[in-house]
Amino acid sequence: MKESIYRLLMQYWGYDSFLPLQEETVFSILKAQDSLTVLPTGGGKSLCFQLPVLLKKGLAVVISPLISLMKDQVDGLNELGIAAAFLNSSISVVEQRTVIDDIRRAEIKLLYLSPERLQNESTIDLLKDVGVSFFVIDEAHCISHWGHDFRAEYRTLGIIKGIFKSASVHAFTATATNEVQIDITKQLRLSNPIMHVGHVDRTNLTYRVTQRQQIIKQVTEVLNRHNNEPGIIYCLRRKDVDNISKMLNKLGYENVPYHAGMIDKQRHKNQELFLSEKVNIVVATIAFGMGIDRSNIRFVIHAGMPKSIEHYQQETGRAGRDGLPAFCYMFYSGSDYQLWRFFAQKSSGYKMMIYKLGSIYDFCSHPQCRHKVLVNYFGQSYDKHGCDACDYCLNELDMVEAPLIVGQNIVLCVDNLKQHGHRFGAGYITDLLKGKMSDKLIRMRHHELPRFGIMKDESIDFIRYMIEQIVGQGFLEREGEFSTLVLTDKGEQLLEGGIVPVLAKPPVRKKKKELVKQNLFRRQQEWAGVDEGLFQKLRQKRAELARSKGVPAYIVFGDKTLKDMASKKPLTYDDFADIYGVGESKLKTYAKEFISVIETG
Repeated sequence: MKESIYRLLMQYWGYDSFLPLQEETVFSILKAQDSLTVLPTGGGKSLCFQLPVLLKKGLAVVISPLISLMKDQVDGLNELGIAAAFLNSSISVVEQRTVIDDIRRAEIKLLYLSPERLQNESTIDLLKDVGVSFFVIDEAHCISHWGHDFRAEYRTLGIIKGIFKSASVHAFTATATNEVQIDITKQLRLSNPIMHVGHVDRTNLTYRVTQRQQIIKQVTEVLNRHNNEPGIIYCLRRKDVDNISKMLNKLGYENVPYHAGMIDKQRHKNQELFLSEKVNIVVATIAFGMGIDRSNIRFVIHAGMPKSIEHYQQETGRAGRDGLPAFCYMFYSGSDYQLWRFFAQKSSGYKMMIYKLGSIYDFCSHPQCRHKVLVNYFGQSYDKHGCDACDYCLNELDMVEAPLIVGQNIVLCVDNLKQHGHRFGAGYITDLLKGKMSDKLIRMRHHELPRFGIMKDESIDFIRYMIEQIVGQGFLEREGEFSTLVLTDKGEQLLEGGIVPVLAKPPVRKKKKELVKQNLFRRQQEWAGVDEGLFQKLRQKRAELARSKGVPAYIVFGDKTLKDMASKKPLTYDDFADIYGVGESKLKTYAKEFISVIETG
């Protein structure tokens, strides 16, 4: 059996080894043992259930949340020579009948359905008639009340175990805390499931987080570092998408916008432009989500703070799916926290949402190893002393030399005002600490307070930067309509010296120049031995072939495969077969096309 599995792995996918936990998950499916698999984005979840269909009799069914995801998966499988299809509202009645006929003739090995489709009695009758070898629940975090994308239809999928008693059920997701894992297995009624939980850390991603100041300037600085590379810019609101997209296009950074408020036709067109590599940058809300499988996204920018670490993990996870280095930038503000808290007030899950919001806010405002925070959040340990892949561990942040004194000055200022029966927001506190003689300060006689001017030698930007970190780390919190600052229990401990905040200085131009040099050095290492000119020509050929087939470019070949070609420069079919990710089907389909590009250089 093991020999057959490895033979198929090479024959269809062109790989000679599995990624962590892939082999174990394949065996769970082959043994018909219910399972839950948690693998990070890029960990190869799809292969885990696609390979077993080649060894098991009958039809396998994948429950998937998005139509676009289904189409891409099916296109990719058909490219590999594996018979797959989907049933959803995007195809005509005639096309649906053709798929159903193919299923009845046992000509389909893998069928993709939406959770809503499985509620249909005719679908259930069809699957009963033909027999199902196993079910896959993709994006299984959607099932859980604890998950970050509650979806009612997903919570009904427990019916599978009651209706299809002989079929095993296998759940897959990229992000799931311990609570979510337990909830998934319970809701799906899995029988003694085998748990395959991979390490959540995405070691190929580099994280950088800083406060939002001049967002267009901050975004363009990132785009300049990633010239001609594909990336996603996430915004919190539709109007932010429209404004940032319009401004970037005006400045010469070609991009397309994407959000749920757009006309369907235009939104789908923009998505296709990005997936077909005609446009490299998309500016989007989280509506641009799980269905995006473009493997060569080199950077993700968050122009605002997401509402949870789960969302952040999912969204940054769209970078570097090919395993190559990719970069994640976040520009956050306290106003993001306020916006999400306002929306949370309308939710029945308010307490849980506020807890998750606090976790992501702390991640942003507390300078520490970003990888470690993310790993710990999902209940796993991080044993490294540093990741060498975040702003903190790369020493890109200048730390404040006396954080306790700075923190106490800010908190004491808020406490002094409270003792006088007053509460104010961050702007007023900044003026007071700076010693700025505003009319309001004089009228309130707050220039007589002991903290007035205590930070007079610091800039306004510096003081605001410090206040945001003090709030984010929980020593102060914002309250009420005017976001006035109030002391917390943790702030009381800071006053007593029991806790020391971790404070970073605002970014300075010198550091930015060092960062550019560092990125250049890393890029040189990454492209060592690769003919970059040839790589670009191979990309053009890939895009041309993808357009002729009507599929996203990554389905033809990923960047990792093209880089291997541009390094090894195969000129024969035998040499081409040794390229990473080239199986028998793609060897027959594409070898001649790409070898001709390599021959002409």
